[in-house]
Amino acid sequence: MMPTLTRRRFIHISAAAAGFGLLSSGHPARAEVAPVIWRGTMLGAVATLEIHDEDRSRAERLISLACTEARRLERQFSLYMKDSALAELNRTGILVGPAPEMVELLTASQRYSALTEGAFDPTVQPLWELYANHFAREGADPAGPSPATIQAALRRVGHRRLSVGRDRVAMSHGMALTLNGIAQGYVTDKVVELLRAHGISHSLVDMGETRAIGARPDGRPWEVGVADPEIASRTATIVPIVDRAVSTSGSYGFRFDAEGRFNHLFDPATGGSAHRYQSVTTVARSATAADALSTAFSLMPEERIRWLLPYVDVDRVHLIDAAGKSSEIAV
Repeated sequence: MMPTLTRRRFIHISAAAAGFGLLSSGHPARAEVAPVIWRGTMLGAVATLEIHDEDRSRAERLISLACTEARRLERQFSLYMKDSALAELNRTGILVGPAPEMVELLTASQRYSALTEGAFDPTVQPLWELYANHFAREGADPAGPSPATIQAALRRVGHRRLSVGRDRVAMSHGMALTLNGIAQGYVTDKVVELLRAHGISHSLVDMGETRAIGARPDGRPWEVGVADPEIASRTATIVPIVDRAVSTSGSYGFRFDAEGRFNHLFDPATGGSAHRYQSVTTVARSATAADALSTAFSLMPEERIRWLLPYVDVDRVHLIDAAGKSSEIAV
């Protein structure tokens, strides 16, 4: 049986509502209008929407609109819906007349691939398939796939062989895309745009990635707790945000083997898995950037991350290294 993809981000969101753990900052909260909260799943991840608005019926209508928009985008980007646009692209190698959102997201993917010199690469799906199939077999070699099969999979990986245009998207024979490292952030950003267009100034959106609209209604920052990679119920650090997005990637998010030697954060250069950090958390202006770059930074040494920050939309990066030591890099 093939492993099921589980959410790779482990973020606890603080909010003044039942069902969310409030992380006290030492400041008393004034009385607030109770938020309207929706919880569900989106693109295979736990998703939540929290809207603060004095008109509760309007907030409920906006929840419905936001979910409808997110589901529409999910039908474009889902790796697991057989009738999604991404599934069609992976089957046929081409999309004729792609949706504008698909073009926009793939163009953003190419930008982050170029900025990170290929550390972010949506074409790593053949590596996922290789490792999933290997460890699904009874008696699988615990050392992982053979070097020859890894090299064969790598010949089907390469963001430069993906062509993106308004009229069509195409890729080389045998390639396959996964947008799991960026689509959740993109959908989160689109929901934020929708809510802002309807006048919402205080909201927390998580369509697999977390982004705040403004501050909390009482003026305080939203507080996002990043889970301890070794004990998921424990918070390693608290990140305050106002009008920012947060994403965490960690090798502990999905492991193909019981020992954790092989995880879902693939190095497109070698075909191996990332082990430099236990987790990488990015705080960015958009959830798309936070999502893609938390993935890419998982493969990079700290000095390379520091050098890149002025060129990307990331304000700060929180790292927990392989030994459990925490550090932070800021612009």
